[in-house]
Amino acid sequence: MSHEQRDELEAAIRRCAERRDFPAATTLALQGYGPELFRFLVSLHGREHEASDVFSLVAEGLWRGLESFGWECSYRTWAYAIARRSSLRYRRDEGRRGKRQTPLAELSALSAIEQQVRTQTLSFLRTEVRDRFAELRDNLPPDDRALLVLRVDRKLAWNDLARAMHDDEAPLGEGELKKAAARLRKRFQIIKEKLVEIGRSEGLIRH
Repeated sequence: MSHEQRDELEAAIRRCAERRDFPAATTLALQGYGPELFRFLVSLHGREHEASDVFSLVAEGLWRGLESFGWECSYRTWAYAIARRSSLRYRRDEGRRGKRQTPLAELSALSAIEQQVRTQTLSFLRTEVRDRFAELRDNLPPDDRALLVLRVDRKLAWNDLARAMHDDEAPLGEGELKKAAARLRKRFQIIKEKLVEIGRSEGLIRH
């Protein structure tokens, strides 16, 4: 998706939200951002069925949370924050899963879009050629993988990364945001150096 297309999508989502058409806003968001959000979850969980379960939580979180979203960042950044927190909650609650809070009948249209995104994205992922660096990344802790994917693959700015990696739903203040972004920069550098060292030891990097 180009920057122009993303800007158009962001504007369309916001227009729907401002007229309180949250179903339409969430539908647009899942159609536009759903594939990249689902790939993000697959990179965090590895197992397709777990990523699918979390994606359902993400879709519902986007639906439920939009009314209180303050637009202090892009919708895309907020969606990644919802995705990461949903992933954390899923791992913490493993073995004691509850049912969706909202009856499925009330989210039938949303569920249909979820299924379409999952099917199309999994089809793409199963034909995608994986390289050794991707395998090395998959062996990192989930939060380190999340940081790499959001910075390298999704190209989030540092402040947006801080928002997406923030555990609490309450927004960060300006000072907290700068400190969190600085911590992530240092952490990213450490992870990158670690991967480079492994790459050299395995002959993937020669210099």
